[in-house]
Amino acid sequence: MRAMVLEAGQRRLRQQTLPLPRPLAGQVLIKIHACGVCRTDLHIVDLELTEPKLPLIPGHEIVGTVVEVGAGSSPFNIGDRVGVPWLGQTCGSCRYCRKGQENLCAQAKFTGYTLDGGFAEYTVADTRYTFPLPAGFSDLHAAPLLCAGLIGYRTYRLAGDNIEHLGIYGFGAAAHLVAQIAVHRGQKVYAFTRPGDSEAQDFARRLGAVWAGASIDMPPVPLDAALIFAPAGELIPAALRAVDKGGHVVSGGIHMSDIPAFPYRILWEERKVSSVANLTRRDGEELLALAGEIPLRTEVVPFPLEAANEALDRLRAGRIEGAAVLMMDD
Repeated sequence: MRAMVLEAGQRRLRQQTLPLPRPLAGQVLIKIHACGVCRTDLHIVDLELTEPKLPLIPGHEIVGTVVEVGAGSSPFNIGDRVGVPWLGQTCGSCRYCRKGQENLCAQAKFTGYTLDGGFAEYTVADTRYTFPLPAGFSDLHAAPLLCAGLIGYRTYRLAGDNIEHLGIYGFGAAAHLVAQIAVHRGQKVYAFTRPGDSEAQDFARRLGAVWAGASIDMPPVPLDAALIFAPAGELIPAALRAVDKGGHVVSGGIHMSDIPAFPYRILWEERKVSSVANLTRRDGEELLALAGEIPLRTEVVPFPLEAANEALDRLRAGRIEGAAVLMMDD
């Protein structure tokens, strides 16, 4: 099979021909049709996430068809269309797994980081972390749901209820899906982008944002909550200044630059700061059901598998509106 591989000491992916993987008990073999290109993939290639297995096939927004089932019983049959997200395997028995917080399992493994992922023609996946996909989405448009959608949804969900004014910092793949959920629920969205990024601000307005401006700007009204998807630590104090008393700032990224010192007064009055780690099966089930109900519209830029480096370069430069997706040849 063809695969784009990251090797030790490299910051570019190289196309290789590898043996077809075989599914073990509790796994399925998936023929991949599409795989999203996520900012986390960029953090891995840029060596900002420092513990990948190497060599590595990145990619964790996988859409494909089951072509082989491992030994034992399985919830999937050959021919089923499925999606595979970032969280790829957990122990199932630790205190976090028993509480439904499997996203915090110390023995967790991650698709496209500690497990080979979806920048390839085939992959194997744990059936516990493999999801049936809504029928209304093509392979191309389903791919961003598997991370941008799931992590975005978890970030949004952790912000709490009773939100009227919602700020979103970093208007990329996750933000463009969260904004649609918030607008669907009658919430007012305020989009914050890089200073001068008028294209991203226009994109946010087209998706229903009532205001769009630079990350250094203050919104026209105090926010009830702010979600941060850009990996910039300085946005934490900026968001704290923008949220009202009792407001919640949630960081949805797996990597962020250092947070600068800030005065206690902008945290005071019961403002909160928290982070999101990975996802749970509950997040997957809820988001995929909601995606079909709304329905969510995923904005995508397709690339062939062999153009993975180009997709990463454009993502790094902020030149992707929505989400980049690799498409595999049949």
